[in-house]
Amino acid sequence: MAVQKPSILSGTRDFGPEQMVKRNYIFDTIKATFKKFGFQQLETPSMEKLSVLMGKYGDEGDQLLFKVLNSGDFLKKSTVEDYHQGAKHMLKMVAEKGLRYDLTVPFARYVVMNRGTLSFPFKRFQIQPVWRADRPQKGRYREFYQCDADVVGTDSLICEAEIIAMINEVLGNLKIEDYTIKVNNRKILTGIAEAVGQAGKESDLCVAIDKLDKIGLEKVQEELVEQRGFSPESVQALQPIFDINGSTEEKLAALKEKLANSEIGLKGVEELEEVFRYVKQFGIENHNAELDVTLARGLSYYTGAIFEVKVNNVRIGSISGGGRYDNLTGVFGVDGMSGVGFSFGVDRIYDVLDELDLYPESAQETTKVMFINFDEECQTYCLPLLKRLRDAGISAEIYPQSAKMKKQMTYANNKNIPFVVLAGSNEIAEGKVTLKNMVTGEQMLLSTEDLVKSLAVN
Repeated sequence: MAVQKPSILSGTRDFGPEQMVKRNYIFDTIKATFKKFGFQQLETPSMEKLSVLMGKYGDEGDQLLFKVLNSGDFLKKSTVEDYHQGAKHMLKMVAEKGLRYDLTVPFARYVVMNRGTLSFPFKRFQIQPVWRADRPQKGRYREFYQCDADVVGTDSLICEAEIIAMINEVLGNLKIEDYTIKVNNRKILTGIAEAVGQAGKESDLCVAIDKLDKIGLEKVQEELVEQRGFSPESVQALQPIFDINGSTEEKLAALKEKLANSEIGLKGVEELEEVFRYVKQFGIENHNAELDVTLARGLSYYTGAIFEVKVNNVRIGSISGGGRYDNLTGVFGVDGMSGVGFSFGVDRIYDVLDELDLYPESAQETTKVMFINFDEECQTYCLPLLKRLRDAGISAEIYPQSAKMKKQMTYANNKNIPFVVLAGSNEIAEGKVTLKNMVTGEQMLLSTEDLVKSLAVN
């Protein structure tokens, strides 16, 4: 029997201990901010019923759902006629479940199922993996973590301003400085569709212009005409609107003129003005947020403000996105429950911090101190000290068996352990230890009490 060479699926990744320390640094930073802003943690199952997932992400999103085959002989009841009716028909017979595409739709399902016990507005955050059957490429994975924060049960635009505040706080705490929070409003895009004579086609417009960064303006214009039913004249009329520039205030003023005959478009402008007013009242000086009229967000459930965050001067796509959805729970039978939320893409943030070399030294460290194991006498002396350090909240370990000094030091270096403790016969006789700094090479003879104090401050 041939030996099988192990491998993993394209678009997925293993994360070893070194990577997990960095990932947990990101998770902990995000989680601390979410909690500070009053959000409570929630988890939902990896799999959902396809009836819950399908139809919430647009046609293209539905195609990117990973479907899970039913157990057993799922083709037993199918016929040749079923086969000839195509994949959509057959899907209902072979798969009833799918891996979640995002965390927002499962959240809406949870809210509807538990609305009798929740206090509204309900603020939740969720940090779990999601799956998309996408073509893997740099910064785009088939399995990746999202960190969502949503508020449901209120239409207050203070929530949108808080999203901008949270994004600024998280990225500031991660030491990311050069980034842009792009903001738009789906009502403005609806107004634009009306203004160019294509009322009712805002979804087609959004799906197409959401690809601007990927395929460029010319290809987007071709798609609008050839696939989305826009006339060449209406596509031409889009150009002056997309060319609007200046400060956010100047862009909003220009949009008021361009959308003067669109009630819903003007409503979108008014909402963004209110959001930016709240941001100013929060006292955030350099909030990094700016209006981008071409920001669309392809997901079909957004109805108001939409967000996307891009770190500048890196080769990675957006690291965060979200928006207002006025009736996402409506598809589950509960109408009129407005919500707004956003998500951090942890895998992309991980790559950004790697590229910009922004991980602190503590994010490289798995263990703070290791006891060198000389012999049985050393073990007897060091094991109680090991417990004392751990009881003091200091990550510590002992090399599990006596071995050559070089081997133990190599182990400590390979794990980036900054300190080692040596307790030979001389130290044991004095009731002390030698603490060695693995970075500087400096050594100190310390009492056991001073050992704990020294490591607590270093």
